[in-house]
Amino acid sequence: MKSKTLFYLILLTFFASLIPAMQAQTFSVVYTFAGGRDGTNPVSGVTIRGNALYGTTDTYGGPGSVYQLTNNGSNWSFSTLADFCSGCGPSARVVFGPDGHLYGTTVGGGAYGGGLVFKLAPQVGPCRDLRCLWRVNDLHDFGSGDDGLYPGGGDLIWDRQGNIYNTTQNGGASGYGTVYQLTPSGNGYTEKVLFSFSYPTGEGPYAGLVLDKNGNLFGTTYNGGTFAGNVFELTNVPGTGWTEKILYSFQFGDDGGFPYGGVIFDSSGNLYGTTNQGGSGSGGTVFELSPSGNSWTFKLLYSFSAPLFCGPTANLTMDGAGNLYGILPCGGSNGPGVIFKLTNTENGWVYTSLHDFTGGTDGASPSGYVSIDNDGTLYGSAQAGGDMNCNGGVGCGVVWMIKP
Repeated sequence: MKSKTLFYLILLTFFASLIPAMQAQTFSVVYTFAGGRDGTNPVSGVTIRGNALYGTTDTYGGPGSVYQLTNNGSNWSFSTLADFCSGCGPSARVVFGPDGHLYGTTVGGGAYGGGLVFKLAPQVGPCRDLRCLWRVNDLHDFGSGDDGLYPGGGDLIWDRQGNIYNTTQNGGASGYGTVYQLTPSGNGYTEKVLFSFSYPTGEGPYAGLVLDKNGNLFGTTYNGGTFAGNVFELTNVPGTGWTEKILYSFQFGDDGGFPYGGVIFDSSGNLYGTTNQGGSGSGGTVFELSPSGNSWTFKLLYSFSAPLFCGPTANLTMDGAGNLYGILPCGGSNGPGVIFKLTNTENGWVYTSLHDFTGGTDGASPSGYVSIDNDGTLYGSAQAGGDMNCNGGVGCGVVWMIKP
């Protein structure tokens, strides 16, 4: 009898090892956009700072905005920090720079219509209007030459010297996009194109960049290369300038294709990213690139089963335990998108849906980053849904959170 009991205990332990540890997750809506002065179409996710969330709206070709949501304990208060012209909407998050100010980009507008990089600062002294909007400082206007056009959906990043780096989707010497640097110069910044893409080197870097400890830049192009986009590294070679090394070119097979999202590092120096299409389920993939001598080894971690164009379009987020979080902008059990988690187990990466959007008051078409607070709470945004009387019944979007 004892041996039989021991057998069942071993069997239960074995099956338990196949299932990742699960915690109850509570989804709720932090804010529902009404389509008025608060804007609509929050596309990029949010940035967390203290008890506040900061995000952007794109407003379907109308005036975009930057907003703040402050947690007062029992509720959240909304305020608009800045407005932008029609068609000038910021499609990336706003992020805090080393000086504590908010920075971001717009996909259009500026002096030449090609978008801009901006800094926000609270007004000093009495407010100039009842809304008390923050001051928008224009750091660079794109479109005056080969400097690039239309910044994409990636975060701005800084090096230790205070230089800013990011990408533009188009423009540059060949029109296929750029990687640029903004260097502090007096009271402003000087822009320099570090690399202009051509079709063989990659087309359209929609996502942003990451820096390694040696100052090398890593990113993706969603098209070009062999066929379906690249993962690349840029290295500054003294006397030569910045040179590109293609770490992987997607074949649009089981490996996936068309990476709209960028890459992130883990603590061991491995890169993680996603593709929007392809894979065995045709709904995009999650991949890992590991350094191996002078090359990188590609490993497929997961393939999504989702409709065409429903694969991830933004960077993954990694927690302290090495779990990966991301968003499917459509698909899932209900159709309007999913917030997912990938857990690394002894038996491979296991997919968990943390929330399947219904397209109603909970939101629809989630997009952008998943942000993680210190207590493990997840935050993000959905472009549509929410108030179904808004935007012709489509909804104007929500900001959501998932409590562990």
